[in-house]
Amino acid sequence: MEVSDTGIGISTDELPRIFDRFYRGQNLRGESSGGSGLGLSIAKWIVDEHSGEISAISSEGIGTRMTVSLDIYTG
Repeated sequence: MEVSDTGIGISTDELPRIFDRFYRGQNLRGESSGGSGLGLSIAKWIVDEHSGEISAISSEGIGTRMTVSLDIYTG
């Protein structure tokens, strides 16, 4: 599954940390955007618990693409 946007993007310096608990990007700190920095870490935990993979590709000023891959068990 892939989800993408055309938002502000994520800097290459911050991209490795986006799945860390409580991490909020530099451009969001101090803003009243809400959030605690837990959303992506929870998503990663769920995907990990299902033996899947989650990744992000991003460019500042262009947007971000999140990809989740899960194996489907057919029994």
